[in-house]
Amino acid sequence: MRNFLPLILFFLPFSLIAGEENVMLSVSAGNIYGTLLLPETELPAPVVLLIAGSGPTDRNGNSAIAGQNNSLKFIAEGLAQEGIATLRFDKRFIGESRIAGISEEDLRFDDYIDDVKLWIDLLAKDTRFSSITIAGHSEGSLIGMIAAENNPQVQSYISIAGSALPADEILLEQMEKQPPMVKDAVAPILEELKQGKTVSDVPQMLFALFRPSVQPYMISWIKYHPQTELKKLTIPVLILQGTTDIQIEVHHADLLAQANPQAQKVIIEGMNHVLKPCESTELMIQLPTYSNPDLPLANEIIPSIVRFIKSQS
Repeated sequence: MRNFLPLILFFLPFSLIAGEENVMLSVSAGNIYGTLLLPETELPAPVVLLIAGSGPTDRNGNSAIAGQNNSLKFIAEGLAQEGIATLRFDKRFIGESRIAGISEEDLRFDDYIDDVKLWIDLLAKDTRFSSITIAGHSEGSLIGMIAAENNPQVQSYISIAGSALPADEILLEQMEKQPPMVKDAVAPILEELKQGKTVSDVPQMLFALFRPSVQPYMISWIKYHPQTELKKLTIPVLILQGTTDIQIEVHHADLLAQANPQAQKVIIEGMNHVLKPCESTELMIQLPTYSNPDLPLANEIIPSIVRFIKSQS
């Protein structure tokens, strides 16, 4: 089920608002939907391919679990005001991209990478764009950097709140904040998955995280190490990280920058994981920012991205 070859790649150009188009990527497994936002400036223009983070996160950065925050939508709108186009999309199984015919058990991390490569091919054929930048948020950071490797169609890459550790290590890091009994139960499961083995006896308290249908995906995800992958990039790289991110802490940005010494690193004071301003790392203060669709982005994120992209021209 991993060889999802493209059948048809095309735009659906009916306009929703000025400069906005629905887009569709058709693969053998079904259709993946997204939004292309064009700036109201003379074309061709740079375009950024935005990749959402882990879990049920849609093209706008909104999650069925954490709530609406519109982080990726705001990035797209902010970049459009600066003359930069964006394409953001719902991953397989998320939002409009309800692909029939395959189950969660069939999904692999590599499928997300392959989809991004197809989006890149689509954008590269569009004469409205002068350059392509990939920008991945959280898990999307790793997807994007792998898709960009040895791809002459991609001019630059941006990691936004991306982990510097493989999936098993980041999960263990996050478990440090949980009761010891939880961490002790998680560690042996991750060790089995790292060895490519599924686990049948999962404690009920961990079933949502390690349910049998998601384990093959986790095995395919764990095999990639972000620092190893980032070292392979020879294009300009920007690493963006917030100081109050309680999911991916600042040291991840430091490790990524060490892996690729040519990369630019920007640490944004008071920005959390959903790219919103939050001065506290207390969970109960952070949570409302995850589900506030009207709260604007942290001030420095759009200028940082714009400076980086325009420096490439």
